[in-house]
Amino acid sequence: MRLVIADCSVSYSGRLNAHLPLARRLLMVKADGAVLVHSDGGSYKPLNWMSPPASMRVTDPDAEQAEAGISEVWTVSAEKSDDELKILISEIHHDSSHELGTDPGLVKDGVEADLQRLLAEQIERLGEGHSLIRREHPTPIGPVDILAKGPGGTVAVELKRRGDIDGVEQLTRYLELLNRDPLLAPVEGVFAAQQIKPQARTLATDRGIRCVVLDYTEMKGEESGNPTLF
Repeated sequence: MRLVIADCSVSYSGRLNAHLPLARRLLMVKADGAVLVHSDGGSYKPLNWMSPPASMRVTDPDAEQAEAGISEVWTVSAEKSDDELKILISEIHHDSSHELGTDPGLVKDGVEADLQRLLAEQIERLGEGHSLIRREHPTPIGPVDILAKGPGGTVAVELKRRGDIDGVEQLTRYLELLNRDPLLAPVEGVFAAQQIKPQARTLATDRGIRCVVLDYTEMKGEESGNPTLF
């Protein structure tokens, strides 16, 4: 992984257009081709990013850019679309590379693992017409808990014991990546948990993500209430 702290401006073009004016930011270039732009705030979510597969070119500025103080230009291009992330570097304050090795992956606690297994076996809890594709569907940014087929297309499910905003953000990143795959798109998001915080439900609804509250005890075959769909 390469970590660069630089004064830079950033533009994204493609399915959407976005611009970040000149400021000091952390740039992360990962071995899988992902490039992320972070500020010193906003928790873990980058201000902008390019998901893999992607390629990056570093070039000298043109005459107009050089006159504006630009020292180098990073152009990050998606391999499966016309999306492009362009980073104009004015000054680099830190530049280091680190070998992180192979990550063992996220180890879920017992309840989350059991929820995943039970929901895979009882996939109809997502609604009529759903069928399981696979558990732990791999992506370059981590595994999707459950991938299913629904009446409207592919369904990606993120499972939590207690659903909060971080879980919605995690699912949003998966959906952004999965919807770039023409073999899977369109992909609907389902955020499933034993409890879902009001803020998380509001954010999920705003992003078109469906929420499902699961009754773990009832799913195990013990007496309890029924799961609630929202």
